[in-house]
Amino acid sequence: MRTAVPALLLLFVLGFMRAQDKVYICPMDPDVRSSQPGKCRRCGMTLRAGIPDPEEFHLDLALTPRAVQVNQIVKLDFTVRDPWKNRPVRDFRIVHEKLFHMFVVSQDLQFFVHDHPVIQPAGDFTFSLAFPRPGMYRVLGDFYPDGATPQLIAKTVIVPGTAPPPTVPPRDYSTKQAENMQVEMTTDPPQPIAAEKTLMYFRVTPADGLEKYIGAWAHMLAASDDLIDLIHTHPFIADGGPQIEFTMEFPRARTYRVWVQFQRKGVVNTARFDVPVKELE
Repeated sequence: MRTAVPALLLLFVLGFMRAQDKVYICPMDPDVRSSQPGKCRRCGMTLRAGIPDPEEFHLDLALTPRAVQVNQIVKLDFTVRDPWKNRPVRDFRIVHEKLFHMFVVSQDLQFFVHDHPVIQPAGDFTFSLAFPRPGMYRVLGDFYPDGATPQLIAKTVIVPGTAPPPTVPPRDYSTKQAENMQVEMTTDPPQPIAAEKTLMYFRVTPADGLEKYIGAWAHMLAASDDLIDLIHTHPFIADGGPQIEFTMEFPRARTYRVWVQFQRKGVVNTARFDVPVKELE
C-alpha cells in the first residue's frame, strides 16, 4: 500500500505535465497554433489538440541603415517566420517576463548586450543599437512562438573596417567586482570536459537584497571563443541565497566566455569568466 500512493501521484503529475504541454493546431493550416482551444483565425476550423514537434522556426534580421557604421545607431528588425509556409508569426508566449530575449556579442568577446526588443503591431520586434567597433557580431534571439517549442536562433552582423584579431582568452576564474556585489565562480569538475556535465557554482557577496532578474535568480550566456556556440540558460538550483548553481554541458573543446547576471537592490550586475573546456582523454 505504501508504494501505491507515490505511483498514483507520479501518474497524476505526468498527466498534468502532458496537459500543460498540449497545443491546439489547425488541421488545414498547421502553422496556426495556440495554447488554448478555439477556432482557426485564418480558416475558422476547430483547432485540434496535439503535442508540438520540435520544429525550428526562421528568424529574419533587417538593419536600418543597411550599411552599418561604427557607433552609428542602427535599427534592428526581427521577424519570426513559421517553418511550414514561411509566414510571419505574431503570437508569442512570455518567457521570464519577456516575449523576446536578445543577446549581442562581438568577435573579440569584449562587447556584450542582453536586452529585449519591443513587439510591434504586425508581430515583428525592434531594437536600436550602436556597434562600437568593426568586426563580426553574433545576435542571438530567444523566443517562444505560441503552440510551438522555445527557439534559440543566432544571426550575424558584419560592421565594416579592420576587425580585431582572433582571441582565445586564458582561464579566468578570478573573483569579479560587479556593479554592487562581488561574484565568485567554481566548477565541478575543476577542468570542464566537452559534452560532459559541468556544475557551475556562483557565490555573491553581499547577498542581502538579491532579487529575481526578469523572472529568474540569474541569467547566463556562454559563448565559445569562435562564437559558434551560444547558450542561454538559467540556474538549476537557486533560492535567493548567496549560492546559485548552474548545470552546463559545453558542446566542444574550446574556451567559453561566460556572462552571468544577477539583480541586487534594483541594480543588474554582470560578471564574466573564461572557462577552457578540454576533450575527454
